[in-house]
Amino acid sequence: MHLTGAEASRGYVNFDDERLTGLQDTDGLIAAIDAVYGKPKHLLPDEIRNIERWELLVNRLRRQGYRLYLTGSNAHLLSSELATHLTGRHIPIVLFPFSFAEYLASIEGPVTGPEREERLRTYAEEGGMPEPLFHDLDRIHYLRTLWDSILYKDIVKRHRIRSVAGIENLAGYLLANVTCEYSLNRLMEVTLVRSVHTIQKYLHHLSEALLFFSLSRYSVRFREQTRANRKVYCIDNGFVTARGFQFTDKTGARFENIAAVMLHKRQLEGKCEVFFWRGARNEEVDFVVKEGRRVAQLIEVCWNMRGAGTRDREVRSLPRASKALSCDDLLILTAATEREEQAEWYGTRRAIRLVPMSKWLE
Repeated sequence: MHLTGAEASRGYVNFDDERLTGLQDTDGLIAAIDAVYGKPKHLLPDEIRNIERWELLVNRLRRQGYRLYLTGSNAHLLSSELATHLTGRHIPIVLFPFSFAEYLASIEGPVTGPEREERLRTYAEEGGMPEPLFHDLDRIHYLRTLWDSILYKDIVKRHRIRSVAGIENLAGYLLANVTCEYSLNRLMEVTLVRSVHTIQKYLHHLSEALLFFSLSRYSVRFREQTRANRKVYCIDNGFVTARGFQFTDKTGARFENIAAVMLHKRQLEGKCEVFFWRGARNEEVDFVVKEGRRVAQLIEVCWNMRGAGTRDREVRSLPRASKALSCDDLLILTAATEREEQAEWYGTRRAIRLVPMSKWLE
């Protein structure tokens, strides 16, 4: 079958097909692609890492004028692997679980205001992995299986980790402490891993496999920034709940993690850098958003604005951080409250915008 028009410019090959296992005749494969798709200009090889020396085939196809879109879930297509094989000849695109906007788009029919808030709560609990949304699957079983596949195939097997218990303990501890600060020494204690170097290596593997990411504490001094504790976040809330862990303060931490994932995505796209801030009196701001050389925005997640103690603690940190970091764009993400108010702390007075998280996530 030959395709015409716009379709003729695109071709697709699924290398998960067992008939392509051990493929040697790559010239025959290219001839077949040209015959079926009418000499396409754009080619989508899925799971191409299943064939030996795939990077040589990719480079040859590039030289022959094809524009390639390599897709795959295995660790062979992690950024470091691509950088090794395709140095300077690729642009990595990271696909995240569904954002809240994408999650809503997957639901048929219009969503009213109250329904939107309820959907956000469900999203915060179940996460945004697409597969359970479109197929009749046991969500918990699917997410546990996916987690184990990434941990043991993409990390343990790929990096030939012999002491599996160490990275299992580390992953479990991080899941149980999402949105919390950690130190390398503390991670050594709870995981029984004896080397800081090994802990750093395991953290890198977990981050590269897109299970966790960390935020550094903001400081203008690089040495201070690298030595301070970091905060850990998980790429999807569903992993946390599926593995049976509770967020530290439950609802608030779930929504903080959602906000962190959204900002992390922007950071990977090169739009900003993201940190957290802690002041001299132990005040904290969840997110410091830096654009270029300036701090562009300070963001605090405060799901429950009704409790006076919680509200005061969350609000008062922003004027302090605003003065310290020379930033006047102050934002609090809430459950439903939307307004602007003035906040003062030790003589520093600032305007703060309160915005419902469902609106911010649009």
